[in-house]
Amino acid sequence: MVDWTKGRGEAQAIAEPWTRQGGPGGAIVLFDREGVRESASGGFAVIEHRLPFTPDTQNRLASISKHICGALLLREGVSLEEPLASFIPELPQALGAVPLGRALDMTGALPDMMEALWQQGTPFTASLAASEIFAAACRLPGLNGEPGSEMAYSNTGWRLAQAILERRTGKGAAQLVEELMAPATLPIRFVSDESEVVPGLATGYWHDGQGWRRGFYGFNFSASGGMAGSAAGLARWAAGLMAGREPYAGLLDRLAAPRQFADASQSGYRLGLVASRLGKTHIIGHGGSLTGYRNHMLMAPELGVGVVVLTNREEDALWPALRVLAALLGEALPDDPEHVPAGLYAAEDGPFWAEFAAGAISVMGGYEKLVSDGDGGLRSLPAYLDIALKPDPDGAFSGRIGGVARRLLPVPPETMLDERLVGRWRDERLEVEITISADGTASWPWAGTVGLTTPLTPLPGGRALADLKHGPWRHRPCLWLQPDGSLRLASHRSRILHFQRIEGGQS
Repeated sequence: MVDWTKGRGEAQAIAEPWTRQGGPGGAIVLFDREGVRESASGGFAVIEHRLPFTPDTQNRLASISKHICGALLLREGVSLEEPLASFIPELPQALGAVPLGRALDMTGALPDMMEALWQQGTPFTASLAASEIFAAACRLPGLNGEPGSEMAYSNTGWRLAQAILERRTGKGAAQLVEELMAPATLPIRFVSDESEVVPGLATGYWHDGQGWRRGFYGFNFSASGGMAGSAAGLARWAAGLMAGREPYAGLLDRLAAPRQFADASQSGYRLGLVASRLGKTHIIGHGGSLTGYRNHMLMAPELGVGVVVLTNREEDALWPALRVLAALLGEALPDDPEHVPAGLYAAEDGPFWAEFAAGAISVMGGYEKLVSDGDGGLRSLPAYLDIALKPDPDGAFSGRIGGVARRLLPVPPETMLDERLVGRWRDERLEVEITISADGTASWPWAGTVGLTTPLTPLPGGRALADLKHGPWRHRPCLWLQPDGSLRLASHRSRILHFQRIEGGQS
């Protein structure tokens, strides 16, 4: 039985500290098929002006936007089975051969444009327009892997989906979203970039350990994260999806329909939504993150209820959303694991690594909270990435990550940098150069000729992790030697850089 009082109480318990701290805050809205039922909010939407954050405060939705773009594609009747090249013929051959559906359900192996550009030295604050990012996508030299083999998060397919919609309809994304929201008069709009004025928009903040700093993100937002709206407005949108009211009838079922890997196994990631469970209850939802904003939306469609958490603070929003939904439904939250390891782990070969810390795991940069699987193992509460691992007798962990079988071994603390990595390396296709020094650092391209130096964390087998900071975000791509003496670079979202040693470099 749904208990709105308990749900509201849990929401208030989360929101009240935001007010006491006198910093940024957020809003939590509980809803059913008819609309908003309860809400709580706290903290400031704009610290500088002491403006309170309310359920009607406009906030950046970030990647929650994806399922809204998915709804537009479905309403337009765009075929998900067609290859991307049938819609965008100027794409490189490898990208163009990927079916649209795989590009959207994160199994298409499309390099994420943000991480691909970071790896080439583009600052995350660079003001790149949609046309500039699209031109960069058309120069990508290949895919991260074999389409259909792995779920690896990437915004690129959704960026391309926006281009497909605009070419097909002759309308801009802002107009398409406005038309979608108009029947229910919903305050959700498309926003192209950081510079566009949004009335009443909350400022995003992140904490650097000393104080709150304003977030900034220069890239064009696109359909991968370009909507702005209020918590109450997003709850009303989700209520309409669950109720199946016209003109949204049937959309949620189609967005949440199971998607499959190439081997016919099922993926938890759908069309801009992630399927999971809370106790015995099936839930579906998605999060969103931009510099200074963290959000999450969860729905229990069979029960017709859900929760929205929108914040302008760089903190996890999935667990607060789960706490409120669990209180609302009378479900128990998942148990903490019996034993959570700490430290760095890596596969025997390849760029695949993970780090356990504070009850969570970072897999090549993809972060997920861990809970008990009830049988001595670990599983993620998937914000995006589905993870299931069990300890092995030798101290390793085995299981599946993103649909792929992985075995992770602890990295010996005494691991030294492989001297074969030392030298100057260049990717001629993308004109990117790095230099690895014997002192365990690497010179990395950054902001044109400015460059930066990153420490390297050695892994066994001719591998090392870089450590690059992008405001509140940490990017740790893996460098690893190939049998032919070349060097590759990979993160969870981008695995396309391939370097050759430059003659005359360090050895």
